[in-house]
Amino acid sequence: MPQNRFYNAFDLQEWGSSRKTDYRSPFQIDRDRIIHAHAFRKLQSKTQVFLSGEYDFYRTRLTHSMEVAQIGRSICAFLLSRGGPLADDFYIDADLVEASCLSHDLGHPPFGHSGERTLQELMKRRGGFEGNAQTLYLLCESIYQNESGVKGMQPTRALLDGVLKYKKLYTEFATPPLSHFIYDSQAPVRTWVFDGLKIPGPLMEGEALNDFKSVECQIMDWADDAAYSLNDIVDGVRAGFLTVERVERWADGETIGAAEQRHLDTLIEAIKRDKLENTFSRKIGTFIQACHLRVRDNFMAEKTNRYKFDLVIEPTARSEADFFKKMANDIIFESPQLEQLEHKARVIIMALYNAIWSNYAERNERVIRILPPHVSRLIEAEKTQDGKARRICDFLSGQTDGMVVRTYRQLFDAEFGSFRDLS
Repeated sequence: MPQNRFYNAFDLQEWGSSRKTDYRSPFQIDRDRIIHAHAFRKLQSKTQVFLSGEYDFYRTRLTHSMEVAQIGRSICAFLLSRGGPLADDFYIDADLVEASCLSHDLGHPPFGHSGERTLQELMKRRGGFEGNAQTLYLLCESIYQNESGVKGMQPTRALLDGVLKYKKLYTEFATPPLSHFIYDSQAPVRTWVFDGLKIPGPLMEGEALNDFKSVECQIMDWADDAAYSLNDIVDGVRAGFLTVERVERWADGETIGAAEQRHLDTLIEAIKRDKLENTFSRKIGTFIQACHLRVRDNFMAEKTNRYKFDLVIEPTARSEADFFKKMANDIIFESPQLEQLEHKARVIIMALYNAIWSNYAERNERVIRILPPHVSRLIEAEKTQDGKARRICDFLSGQTDGMVVRTYRQLFDAEFGSFRDLS
């Protein structure tokens, strides 16, 4: 295929020191570095909806990320197949989109949204916690963390921008937000992504800056919506959370229009006929083909083609995704079983945070060594209490469900563990 004119040197520039080039494109290197990172492998043991390991055939953060990547690549292929404005030498790079999709959940903590809400509560007065901001931290600073210290992966500007679902800083909001922000310390990354250009005033109002995304980020975002709006329903049915009776009872309390009723009838029929996987796989194809590009004008459009185009989603597909997301939230995520998991996650993460804090941030003389030595050194190197809290939060968010549970039991369960376990 001819050289791709869609990207220029600005898009390919790397954060931090330059890396070695080889037979791969810069975006293929981005993707490969993510796939081979420890943080990526950890996603196999992080909760998507159901506790990882509890059901072998339900989705984890890893399998979800793989599905998002497949959808993202397919959207790129579909957009190119439509022709103008894209062409064989002017197209959205599928390797870049795949890298963005594979990395989009790297920063999410154990126990899914339950764990995220707990860390948000703990960090509310210390700069906040946000899964997307944590992903940015990993890519730029710590994805290759080991005994010798922390190190980022020198990502390209296009990849960093591709995962930046949110661009507004924590303190740029009138009141501290629970989500949809990046950390104040990440302002230099945002400045670099925009090449130092001044952000227009209107974009700083409300959520406008968070809605200002590169076309690759928009593709990743829609692929994520398509994956979890449909696949959470499939997993919910397989786990017994979504039954015909519960769906019908839920629908009785909702205002259901003609389009929503068709979605409802399709779901109920698929459950009754045991055709759920086939039916919802076809819907993913429909969501992919609901995309097209629209030219736009903004302060970044002269710098890069990544900001010359918006991804437009057909309203029927968007409303169907929203319908299934609401159903999953109301029936699955607000179920007693999931709320029990939320309570468990809060108890475990709070207890571990407090134990680490008391031993590493408020200690006087004696310290119970809970953390790996290199993490301990990172906390000790911080000069402020906020900095120490951030390092503790970084450590906890990087753990898997199993790691957190084992550490909690070793510290607080007198019946668990032997000397060998604790070595």
